Amino acid sequence: MHGEYKMPGGKLVVVDLALHAGCFKGVQLSGDFFLEPDAALPAINAALEGRPIDIDDAMLAAAIDAALPAGTTMYGISSAAIVVALRRALREGAPA
Repeated sequence: MHGEYKMPGGKLVVVDLALHAGCFKGVQLSGDFFLEPDAALPAINAALEGRPIDIDDAMLAAAIDAALPAGTTMYGISSAAIVVALRRALREGAPA
């Protein structure tokens, strides 16, 4: 599944993932944003991995924020924007 979101005033956020037993699997965040330190990207992917698809958006954003290494700076992206891209991936991948 693939979802994209252009954050207003920010950058493009892309989420690719699969589902397994009602949970996110193989989550890969990408886009034209910047994160410091570099360890923030795998931390975000890991924070989403295995979460149930019916989890509340606020809880997803909080999980992302909690997983970020201390002192992380996100340029052109937010945890809420990541959640929007993730939900779009789910909608795009949903059977008609």
